[in-house]
Amino acid sequence: MRSVRFLIAAGAASLMSSAAFAADMPIMPPPPPVYAPPPVDFGGWYLRGDIGMTNQSLKSLTNTDPNSAAFTSTGMGFDSSMLWDVGVGYQFNNWFRVDVTGQYRGKSNFHGSQYAPAGVFGPTFAENDNYSGSKSETVIMANAYVDLGTWWCVTPFIGAGVGMARVTIADYTDTGSVNNNGAGFGAFPSFASAPAASKWNFAWALHTGLAYRVNPGLTLELAYSYVNLGSGTTGAVSDYTGFTRGVPMQFHDITSHDVKLGVRWDLNSPPAYAPPPLITKG
Repeated sequence: MRSVRFLIAAGAASLMSSAAFAADMPIMPPPPPVYAPPPVDFGGWYLRGDIGMTNQSLKSLTNTDPNSAAFTSTGMGFDSSMLWDVGVGYQFNNWFRVDVTGQYRGKSNFHGSQYAPAGVFGPTFAENDNYSGSKSETVIMANAYVDLGTWWCVTPFIGAGVGMARVTIADYTDTGSVNNNGAGFGAFPSFASAPAASKWNFAWALHTGLAYRVNPGLTLELAYSYVNLGSGTTGAVSDYTGFTRGVPMQFHDITSHDVKLGVRWDLNSPPAYAPPPLITKG
């Protein structure tokens, strides 16, 4: 009986000793959680694309013939056409960004007339010309924009751009009539045409619009641009007999009012998850 009580007392003493030893041991914090490595950071880079409509005009249509200045022009202009562009840009901060775009402006039909009434080249000589043709452009432009603040996810902006435009004039024809009764020829129809030709020009643009941030990676734009595309030229003009006059027609000061709907894809990574601060007690 005494041995049983001795064993019970020894066991109780052992448990108390173990508890006291455990109480004296420092409490170790749990190991920190393992976080995934942050994704690749592309800085402020973005991609963009636009689609829109053009409303184009020109200042004058002439050739190197000194008599061309005596003609009066009526109804000179271009029909509307589609435009498409793609580009890459960089957002430096919350108000300034730049991008470079490549734009194709679709074929736009040209129409217009010129006439020289009797008395311009002689008392009985009169001429009338009715023109048709088409125009298209390829434009490469560097642009800079200033964002003017954001309200309800909408950001108005202004901008400007400079670059180069390759203007192509094609399908040029000139149908009309010539009347020279004084020389005994009377009135007869006339026809001339010219092959397609292209020309590179300095180009510039002014931009304004509204941007709507759909989510951190996607922004929609509704924008207006005024674009100066320089001048265009045809090939050498030939008359209906095949005789080549050797002078092209010159389309001076081509400008356009563009309306575009665009999309910007932000290549920035979402902010990496930060671990919660360590909280200690005592």
